[in-house]
Amino acid sequence: QVQLVESGGGLVQAGGSLILSCAASRSIFSISPMGWYRQAPGNQRELVATSGSRTRYTDSVKGRFTISRDNAKNTVYLQMNSLQPEDTAVYYCNLNIFGKEYWGQGTQVTVSS
Repeated sequence: QVQLVESGGGLVQAGGSLILSCAASRSIFSISPMGWYRQAPGNQRELVATSGSRTRYTDSVKGRFTISRDNAKNTVYLQMNSLQPEDTAVYYCNLNIFGKEYWGQGTQVTVSS
């Protein structure tokens, strides 16, 4: 079993920045996809960014968000710049280990206009 602990959400004005962190409770393989999803009220949960054997971003965050990971610390980060009100959502950390998925508890990001 793996626990994921997220931190770094909050309230920010449009154009501002936040960094999210997600720490896994045990060692993870560097190729295990680890990333971030988000869910806004009334919407389905969507992929934001993931890092593993390759890095992927959803189109709406390309050029604004950067995902990185420190495998020695079992931690993945999401640097979010130029935040917009439409980025408001609960952000969830996700880890996939050989097809088994783990989720964090979620952290709220609110961007005011």
